[in-house]
Amino acid sequence: MRLASAFAIGLIFGLGISVSGMIDPAKVLNFFDLAGTWDPSLAFVMAGALAVAIPGYRLVLGRPLPTLAPRFELPDTRRIDQRLILGSAAFGIGWGIAGYCPGGALPALGTGEPSVFVFIAALIVGMLAARWLQTRGPARKPA
Repeated sequence: MRLASAFAIGLIFGLGISVSGMIDPAKVLNFFDLAGTWDPSLAFVMAGALAVAIPGYRLVLGRPLPTLAPRFELPDTRRIDQRLILGSAAFGIGWGIAGYCPGGALPALGTGEPSVFVFIAALIVGMLAARWLQTRGPARKPA
């Protein structure tokens, strides 16, 4: 049941990204081009996502337990550290350069555009490199 639920949620998300046009990297890049061909539609997509997510979180987290899991899986720290800052910067820089974020790139695979496949390949290499660096980095203290 958890797999079916995850599939349905991913399908709805992918359809939303596709319908909103956010699988088009030019549309996303135009949002960042304030001095040129600025396109505010990404802000409306984000606002719509927040309008659904905020009440959704309040509704779900008001329950004693999730429906399909033994407990809620929430972050256990609010600490802003170097790892969080560097990861956020890498995400933002990659998004600004490529026009894809991981959530938008997966549904964009259906377009068959070669740039999407290059992005996904780079994403996988980056994830593997990050995991490799984590295992070989300085000893980490538990939070």
